[in-house]
Amino acid sequence: MRFSNFLFPDSMSAADDGRVIDETLQEARLTDALGFDTIWLAEHHFDGIVAYVDPVAFAAALAVATTRARIGFAVAQMALHHPIRMAEQVALIDHISKGRLIVGLGRGTAYNIYDYQGYGIDHTEAQARFEEAEAIMFEAWKGKPVEHHGRFFDLKLPELRPAVFTKPHPYVIRAAATEHGMLDIARRGNPFMMNVQSNAVTASRMELYRQTLRGLGMDEATVAAKADECWVWRNVFVAETDAEAERIAVPAFIAMHEHRVAMRKRIYAEQGASILPMPPEGAAQPAHASVEHALVYGSPATVAEKLAPLRASGVGGLIMQFRLGPMSYEQTAASLALFADKVIPAMGQPAR
Repeated sequence: MRFSNFLFPDSMSAADDGRVIDETLQEARLTDALGFDTIWLAEHHFDGIVAYVDPVAFAAALAVATTRARIGFAVAQMALHHPIRMAEQVALIDHISKGRLIVGLGRGTAYNIYDYQGYGIDHTEAQARFEEAEAIMFEAWKGKPVEHHGRFFDLKLPELRPAVFTKPHPYVIRAAATEHGMLDIARRGNPFMMNVQSNAVTASRMELYRQTLRGLGMDEATVAAKADECWVWRNVFVAETDAEAERIAVPAFIAMHEHRVAMRKRIYAEQGASILPMPPEGAAQPAHASVEHALVYGSPATVAEKLAPLRASGVGGLIMQFRLGPMSYEQTAASLALFADKVIPAMGQPAR
């Protein structure tokens, strides 16, 4: 199983931005030194829930700051990116990192309308923009002249430079927040990234994913290989004892989700604008905001036990967010080190 660190750093105020960005670079270097497989980057705008904001620019920094870990987008919001600019940037980072880049793509946030408003994009066009932009990028990476006349983009270029380092193009994977989205990816025969779900939903979707691949005529070895390329997200905190982990992780997780919805609520109060209906006060938390389903915390032995069902689901990789909300860099670094030194061996895999 592959273990990774999702750098999703909260900055609670503009005054904190520079410090948190510096600490996130430090966390990336530590993650690389500890032997984690991948460092993932997110994209959100205008609210401080991802301090570095832009995963493409930050990936270029990490390509220089690290030496071995792969660097992935989880995900780049393609509705907000011009496909030729994105294709050039990806090709450049592919060279700088010597092929370590994972191009994780999604349409854009399903929650924060202000991400689209700030870029002058109609959020109802996000999926269509994503589909058109992705197709253009694949065409551009072929290294031939491109002429495209579509709904959103009207382009003509002689050749994309630099040419990609990874042939025929850098590794691309899509994210799916819903079962419908996962099935669409599975029907194309591709792996996917799953957002935070309960263990039961995770296992169900992975089984449905495998069934869909079998329906395409894939043999069991191919199905298992495709499932091994899939990733699932959890928030993780490790301490020496269960009590210490609970004391630090649970309040930090709750504060993180309060911060993530604060701007959404403010915009709704000011504009009456929201992508999804705003939940009524007191409504049950969705899985991604639930301590029970989204947060894995405890001693190394406890965390290994809690992660076992994910391994049993057949998913090949864990996208783990270690820094939660206002948690300090020092607390995060200690958790990362304990995971590498004690949780991974406890799960039956070699220590670094």
